[in-house]
Amino acid sequence: MERKQEGGGGIGITETWLKKHTLLYKGATRHPFILSIRDGTVDLSSFKRWLGQDYLFVRNFVLFVANVLQKSSKALDEKDGDMEVVLGGITSLSDELTWFKTEASKWDVMLHGIAPQKTNQNYCRFLESLMSTEMDYTVAVTAFWAIETVYQKSFAFCLEDGSKTPAELIDTCQRWGNEGFGQYCQTLQGIANRCLEKATYDIRSKAEATFIRVLEYEIEFWNMSQGRD
Repeated sequence: MERKQEGGGGIGITETWLKKHTLLYKGATRHPFILSIRDGTVDLSSFKRWLGQDYLFVRNFVLFVANVLQKSSKALDEKDGDMEVVLGGITSLSDELTWFKTEASKWDVMLHGIAPQKTNQNYCRFLESLMSTEMDYTVAVTAFWAIETVYQKSFAFCLEDGSKTPAELIDTCQRWGNEGFGQYCQTLQGIANRCLEKATYDIRSKAEATFIRVLEYEIEFWNMSQGRD
């Protein structure tokens, strides 16, 4: 089915945004932290900092995705199938938390003793704002798609031919850079596009602003991982 779009050509609204905000998107998915993993020069202390902080973030992210699931149940017809897609994301996040604990043990990162840094706190507060009852499902699911996509595109880049990703970080990159997760992100993108097509101008504008803010927070999170909080 051909999608409506914001300027002709038959592409989805999110694809239009990716082109419109390409510099910001590249800043999030080709950040120096990611490039350092890809070229094998990553400072392992930065990786450990990211590991601990991202574990704390994911714990809050679980609550956000659960809220997206709740919003989907109220906003859509059962035939849309969004609930099943989002529920699949929650299930994978359970495995993800277990993975973080295993990795932390391997890298001697004490998760229980880590405090969230300022950037992490701000990002989590942003997620909380998207969980308000007044927040439209379209905006929330757009944020969900954007957050997952940044990780998928970032870590998939570290697995491409020519990369020199350290062997001990391959598992991390495969966690988010695998093809299956890429397909999941495409499914989320399709959901976001469908919702955006039906949305009012105000909701669509709010969703675009949220997309931009996600990219900004992702860049700030990578900066924090490199000690630039």
